[in-house]
Amino acid sequence: MCEGIHAGRGVARAAALVAALAAGGCSISFPLGSLVGEDVATTSSVAPAPSPLSPELTAEDWRRARSALEVALDPFGNGTSASWDNPETGVKGAFLPLGQPYVKDGDVCRAFLADLSLQVGAQAMQGTACRPSGGGWSITEVKPWRKPA
Repeated sequence: MCEGIHAGRGVARAAALVAALAAGGCSISFPLGSLVGEDVATTSSVAPAPSPLSPELTAEDWRRARSALEVALDPFGNGTSASWDNPETGVKGAFLPLGQPYVKDGDVCRAFLADLSLQVGAQAMQGTACRPSGGGWSITEVKPWRKPA
């Protein structure tokens, strides 16, 4: 009779152990990124955002343009235009700062005109760019510009 009680306790302990392991398994976590190789291609159907100036600009065009924008809008600069070009694509342009820099929501902002010579033709834009303290300029608004009549 004692053997039946001990056997029943053994089965109960084994069942408790299996239940504890099953419940504990639910709380184990590990990074799934480690299971995926780093050479996995992204399959997103959303294309990277184009340049805020024109969808005609390549990434390299925009990199060069952004450098000229930084120079033209520099609040400590001389306020003259800054030009850029990309000999590989034939695209070029220039930025002309308008007015004085001003502070908006803690950022330094400045209006500008942009002249672009794109493969599809010339394009003139007007806009505003802002820069947080210690950061780079970001175009906050831009629209086509037409010379006043």
